[in-house]
Formats: sequence, structure tokens, C-alpha cells
Amino acid sequence: MNVVMQDNLRVESLKTERRDAITLLRSAAAPEHSHLWKGTFWLVVAALLEALSPFLSKLFIDNYLLPRHLAVPEIVGILAGCLVAGYAAGILRYLQLTRLAGVAMRSVQRLREQVYGHVIRLPMAFFDKAITGQLVSRVTNDTESVKALYVQVLFVMLDSCIVVTGAMLAMTLLDWRLMLIVLALFPAVVVIVWWYQRWSAPSVAQARELRSEINAQVAESIAGMSVLQASNAAGRFSKKFAATNHAHYTARLSELSANAWLLRPALDLLNALILVVVIYSFGERQFSALEIGVLYAFVSYIARVVDPLIQITLQFSQLQQAVVAAARVNTLLKESQGPQPDGEARVQQGAVRFANLRFGYNSDQTILHDLNLDIPAGKFYGIVGHTGSGKSTLLSLLLRFYTPQAGEIDIDGVPLTRFSDEAFRAGVGLVPQDPFLLAASARENIDMGRGLSQSDIETAAKAAGVHELILSLENGYDTDMGESGTRLSSGQKQLIAIARALAGKPRILLLDEATSHIDSETEQVVQKALEALHGKVTMISIAHRLSTIRDADKIIVLNHGHIAESGSHDELMAIGNGIYQRLYLLQQLQD
Repeated sequence: MNVVMQDNLRVESLKTERRDAITLLRSAAAPEHSHLWKGTFWLVVAALLEALSPFLSKLFIDNYLLPRHLAVPEIVGILAGCLVAGYAAGILRYLQLTRLAGVAMRSVQRLREQVYGHVIRLPMAFFDKAITGQLVSRVTNDTESVKALYVQVLFVMLDSCIVVTGAMLAMTLLDWRLMLIVLALFPAVVVIVWWYQRWSAPSVAQARELRSEINAQVAESIAGMSVLQASNAAGRFSKKFAATNHAHYTARLSELSANAWLLRPALDLLNALILVVVIYSFGERQFSALEIGVLYAFVSYIARVVDPLIQITLQFSQLQQAVVAAARVNTLLKESQGPQPDGEARVQQGAVRFANLRFGYNSDQTILHDLNLDIPAGKFYGIVGHTGSGKSTLLSLLLRFYTPQAGEIDIDGVPLTRFSDEAFRAGVGLVPQDPFLLAASARENIDMGRGLSQSDIETAAKAAGVHELILSLENGYDTDMGESGTRLSSGQKQLIAIARALAGKPRILLLDEATSHIDSETEQVVQKALEALHGKVTMISIAHRLSTIRDADKIIVLNHGHIAESGSHDELMAIGNGIYQRLYLLQQLQD
């Protein structure tokens, strides 16, 4: 009973994958209909011209060669017809191949851009659970398999089907009874293909999943190489990778076994059987010597039927992989991007209000509890609290990375949902705790594709105190920072990130423990830069080092998702045995 249920589930899964693959292919090739129809038309004409050659050969054998009727003009006409038909078919083959290959390449290019564009707009909640290596595999490997589905599978199958149809029509005109014998080949092919799908589909899906897992493990190991080596974990990680790699090898071996048994060998056997039956049937009939041309033409047409069928079955291995890949890509594209605000509001002053805000990453665990907070425009607010108190979560909600379960966030009295992404990101800047740098120049890292002038970039760098550092590099602002800014220290990378945020001239500047990686001397430079912005920009700073927010207009102390204390530094220090006072004194003691 369990085996039957598993088989039914597997069949349903295959049906779903096929539907997803068809949906994906249709959407990607939608703008290419005219090219697709032209290529298909040329393919049909080429197949008909190719089917003409055995028919002309039959005329030559039966009407001229066997009767010894060597009429030169007629023979020359037949030979010229074969030559012209072959030449024209070759030209049309070239035209259809370039046209259909162009359709495939443009469709996959469009699909890859669509997938990448979709991924970078997914909400942060998706990336909380996503594995980087698997996402990279879907954007690169899976879309490449979809390209193979276009180029190597669909067009080969289309070509083969048209060639087979033309050959069957020609055989019908020659002798419909012999054609029926050849027609018996098709049910056998259907059975072979059905059996192959049942055998190979689970192995193909498993191999694809394990390939993504291999990519994920490699990406994870490279990203954490320093920790991996420092922990002496190279051997353990190698064993884990070897186990995954062996499972991938086993899945691929099962798939290859299905290919070896059911594709080319089975079709070659059927070809031999059909040829034997046709020749035997022809020999059993009463025929004249003039029908030898029919036999020759039939033998030629059988080859033209069997070879395309072999090509079709050989593509099923690639088809299985491509269908699984297309289904995985389509599943990724189905991931909801969440609400896409398209309002016309702009961040003008930078006043922020949190009203009755409630949020939790999981439905059974609430991080923020009915939080209310008003931050006037141009003010500097610091947010502190123990680990897990909700500090970073509050900034993530303000940045629209997540949607609160209840309550509202306003900027200048306008709900966040009424700001378009472009207007919102232009008005709000972020300096994260762990700075992210592109493998590009210092200029590109500050500009981030915004098309800023050199003077704007330098002004932001000076405000962040990183201008002199950049000028000291060998190529100044054109110096490549290396992958993830490997050429810079943690503090220097943080200064670049601050310059990037300031370059956008935001009305609201969010600092998520932005000085945690900076030494005391550099911190003083950043403090001066922030002081220059005081009153001009609304600043909200999450601080672990409380000295960085000592001069804030107001400090908010979070405790288990609630506002436990609020006030200036002096006011909070006056609270006897308060949370802020304890945190501050503890840091002073540690310093």
C-alpha cells in the first residue's frame, strides 16, 4: 500500500514538474512567437525536401535503372532534383537552426535576468532560510539546463517529429501496407519512454538536489575558510562533502543505467526487427522487378524514421534534468516578493513614528510588543538594550525588510506602504554592523550605481573620514577593494560603508552598531561626522558601545521588546539601578 502511494505521489510530482516547465518555457519564449513560427516553417519545408530524395531514387531505380531505359534528359532531371532538393534543404536547415537557436538563447537570457531580478527583490524573510549556494545554482546551473531544454531537447524533438512525419507520408504514398508495419514501431517507443521516465525521474531529481547541496557546501566552506581552518575542521568537512558527492555519484549512476538499457540499445533492436519484418513481408508478396525501388525507398525511409526516434529518446535524459531544473526555477519565481508599494510620497523631513508595533519572526514568538515611539525630524536617537531585546528588528521593520503583524510605521506622517521603493531607499540610508563591499573600486563601492559625480563621492568620503585613506591607495578611488573588501581592515570597510550611506544624502540615517569595528581614534572621526549631520538628518543609532550615543537627543532602552527606559544620557544615569546605568557602568569598568 505504501509503495502504491509513493508511486502515485511520484507521478503527481512529475506532472507538476512538467506543468511548471511548460509554464516557464511559454513565459520566457512569449516575445519570440514570430521567430519561432518562421523557424518551424523552414524546418517543415526542409524535412519535406529531404524526404523527396528516396522518392526520386525509387523513380530512378524502377523506371530507368532496372528496365535499362537510360533516357539521359530524364535521368539528369532526377539527379538535378535530388541535388537541388538537398541544397535547398541544407540552406533551410541553416536558417531554421540559427533562427531557433536565437530564440533559445534570447529566451534563456531573458529568463536568467528575470530570475536574478526576482531574487534580489525577495523579502529578507526569504533569505533568512535560503542557502546561498543553492540560490546561485538555480540562477546559473538550472537556467543553463533550461537552455539545453530549448536548444538540445525541444528543437531536436521538433525536428525529429517533422522528419518522421514526412517519412511516414512518403511511405504511405509508396505502400500503405508496409507503412503499417513501420507504424508498429511507435507504440514500442512510447512504452520505452514511459518505462524510462518511471525509472530515471527520481534519480534525476535527486542528482539535481545533491548538485545544489554540493554547491552550497563549497560556497559555505569558502566563505568560512578562516574559521574552518582555525577550528581544524578541514577533515570533517571533507568527509561530509565526500558523503554528499558519493550520493550524487550513486544517483547519476542509476540515471546512466536507465540510459544504457532503455535508450539507444532498445531502439537499435527495434530498428533491426522492423527492417527484418519489412524485408520478409516484401519477399512474401508477389512482386515484379519494378518494385525493387519501393524496397530501396522503404529501407531509406525506415532509417529516416528510426534515426529521429533514436535522437528523441536520447534527449529524454537531458529532458528529465531540464524539466526538474525548470520546475526548480519556476518554484523560485513563485516566491512572493511581498507588497510592492508604488505611491508617490517622498521622504521630506525625516520624522519617524512607530505606533502599536508588534512583530515576531515566528507566529509563536513575539519580539516587539505594542511598541510606540516618536522620533522628530533632525533628532539623534540612540537605541540600546541587551542581546535579543529587539534593537535590530526595529531597524529591519523601518527598512521594510519585514512587515509587522500589527501596528504602523510612518515617515513624516505617511505610512511606509505609500512610499515607492525608489523614493524610500533614496530617503533612508543604512550603515550595517557588518559592512558589505563589492569586488570593485572604492568609487564604485561608494556610488553603488547611482551615477554620482566625483565631487559628491569625495564629499561623502571626507564626511566619513575615509578620503585620505582612499587617496593613499595605489590607484586612489579606482583601487580595487578585492572580494568583500579583503584589502581593508574591518574599521576601514566600515568607513567606506558610512561614506556610501552619506553619499545618497538621506533624510534618515540608520546606524546598526556602525562603530563596533572601529578603533577609538577612528570613532572620534565618525563622531565628528555625525555631529555635523546633527539637526540636518534624522539619525537612529543602535549602539553596543554606549559612548557613541552619549550625546544623543534621546536614548531608548529596549528590554524584551518593550521600551523600558528613555531619556538623555544624564537622565538615564540618574535612574537608580536602571538598565542603562548598569550597562554604561559595566562598559566603563571593562574599558
